[in-house]
Amino acid sequence: MVERVLFICVGNSFRSQMAEGFARHYATPRVLVRSGGMKPASEVSPAAIRLMWERGIDISRHTPKAVDMAFASQADRIVTMGCSPEDACPADLLDRAEEWSLPDPGGMGEAEARELRDAIDHRTQALLDEL
Repeated sequence: MVERVLFICVGNSFRSQMAEGFARHYATPRVLVRSGGMKPASEVSPAAIRLMWERGIDISRHTPKAVDMAFASQADRIVTMGCSPEDACPADLLDRAEEWSLPDPGGMGEAEARELRDAIDHRTQALLDEL
């Protein structure tokens, strides 16, 4: 059975891109991963790309995109970051959604951004372990 996981944040430029990158890195072929944003940014944050590269994960080809509602409707797990599940998901998908309360990376220094990256890494690994 294939498990589908969707990560959502406001701009799909930092947190959800990192989560997608980590999930793709750790997941087995039985897990499909996507990310999306409520209001997609124009580009993935260069800081996010650099911080993921420090871990050996290349997200430089990722692009911000809107939430794919067709994928969301089939997702087994939906994770929101910085936007509530009620704002990001139709009511019929809320039973599959959870919020990861993670700070907005805007204005963070390098040390804080690394802590955020590491928190996303640990939570993503725990999520994949549950599947």
